[in-house]
Amino acid sequence: MPCRTVLVPTSPSGPSGPLVLGPLLRYVGETSATIWVQTRDAATVRVRAFDREWSTPTFSAHDRHYALVVLDGLEPGTTSDYTVDLGEQRVWPHHEPKHPDLPPSRIRTLRHSEPTRMAFGSCRTSVPHDAEGNKSNGVDALRAYAHHLSRPERQESDWPHLVCFLGDQVYADETSEQMRDYIAQRRSLEEPPGEELKDFEEYAHLYWLAWTDPLNRWLLSTLPSAMIFDDHDIRDDWNTSQSWHREMNQTSWWHERIVGGLASYWVYQHVGNLSPEELADDEVWRRVTAHAESGSSDELDLTRVLDELAERVDAHPETYRWSYARDLGESRLVVVDSRAARVLQPGRRSILDDDELAWLDDQLHGDVDHLFIGTSLPFLIAQGIHDLEAINEAMASGAWGPRVARFGEKMRRALDLEHWAAFQEGFAAVLDMVVEVAHGQRGRAPGTITFLSGDVHNSYVTRIGADQLGAGSSTIVQAVCSPIRNPLPRQVRVGQAFLGKGLARPLERLVRHTEKVPNAPYQWDVTDGPWFDNNLATLEVRGRGLVLRWEAGEVRGEQYDAPDLRQVARVAVL
Repeated sequence: MPCRTVLVPTSPSGPSGPLVLGPLLRYVGETSATIWVQTRDAATVRVRAFDREWSTPTFSAHDRHYALVVLDGLEPGTTSDYTVDLGEQRVWPHHEPKHPDLPPSRIRTLRHSEPTRMAFGSCRTSVPHDAEGNKSNGVDALRAYAHHLSRPERQESDWPHLVCFLGDQVYADETSEQMRDYIAQRRSLEEPPGEELKDFEEYAHLYWLAWTDPLNRWLLSTLPSAMIFDDHDIRDDWNTSQSWHREMNQTSWWHERIVGGLASYWVYQHVGNLSPEELADDEVWRRVTAHAESGSSDELDLTRVLDELAERVDAHPETYRWSYARDLGESRLVVVDSRAARVLQPGRRSILDDDELAWLDDQLHGDVDHLFIGTSLPFLIAQGIHDLEAINEAMASGAWGPRVARFGEKMRRALDLEHWAAFQEGFAAVLDMVVEVAHGQRGRAPGTITFLSGDVHNSYVTRIGADQLGAGSSTIVQAVCSPIRNPLPRQVRVGQAFLGKGLARPLERLVRHTEKVPNAPYQWDVTDGPWFDNNLATLEVRGRGLVLRWEAGEVRGEQYDAPDLRQVARVAVL
């Protein structure tokens, strides 16, 4: 960490200030980085770091203004504080009255030989961080993590290289009182979609609620982040089945919702996921760079471009890719879209379409110390639930006739049976790829192939080891961290535990005695967990092994602006 400084007051930030959201430090590699901002007005955004300056004009979408500043030509393994100006006005850093001693925001480029440290988690609701919010949703683990890292005794070795958010950063279908108040100012809550989000403008406000708390805002300004959506970023059970998709399209409001959700996702999350090389290949970003290079004094308006992209991708997901990959020194992170790229036709269901599978096939290779696969939905879920989802897919697909198929579809939605195991074709294809990597058939076998996931509102570890894969193979690990802030009610926790363990053996026997359901080719048990706390997990590479920790936030007394961090579990994968 650089030396601590006291932030000096500048112009206010927030809905009425010049800097509405950010800065968010997004992609950081060995020689480049990107910084994202939302501004109140059209402006030239200037970032100063490493004794240099980079600038770019804002672009607009739905009357809001954004910029992604690409910093290039950096030296590996170097650190610099940075500032942000809009035109000639300094807007970051700025003074936080409740947190006057936050360290400066900084950029630290990767060094190829440095072992990877990564934080990860999913499912975070945007409610206030007071007594009432903590009572209903628990302490925000991300905010506690921010307070922990802001302390003066924290060393650079304590910091992860990035945080990977694995879905449900925002809840478009389960809104807070603050979000409902905003919606009610625009339209009647009695009209569809009621208290749920309707369009881009409402998404913009929800992101503002999610990212403006001072501690979280500071953390996101100084800790690189990678993101991917899950269902609640759009709506619960998004793309569960063809009948679900058909029902949504028959409503009066879904089209505007999906367009607003995907267009805002590109702006607020996706564009920052991409490396400069990936940005250069992105069809929307090429418009941004072409406009900037034209020298035009008019701000580029991407409203129509983004809306048309969202509309097209919803109808034809194969025409755009939300998945991406990052090299992390001697490790590799591949983040997979397991929501938008689904094939939903009965008899041809897959969690990934052919183009997405081919892309993933190219990304999964050895010759790295560790291969991390980020997917919002757990790839290896508790074996009892895996078998239940496989059985349910066969039921809903008509394996036992139309009457059972109708019941199977109702059961699928009622129990949220829509993880990788509910798409057996895609599950089997990806498992084959991963096993080939583990066997060293795609380059030198990594120490681990680790799936990082969320969604299920409990955290756990499971693995497939050398006893099944053979000596010298990689260990296949599933590490789940969920939720960051949205705990399950106690009765639901009991139900999940019963499905995962209580039904495991009878369902396994059922699968073995029918040809209508594929047998899982390997066996795996939940070796650690489940834990139901609000958590943020971190992993550290240790040679060919990993050390993982899950940490929860605690508020002592009424110190809501100084949450402590408590270790829930520590797991070593050797």
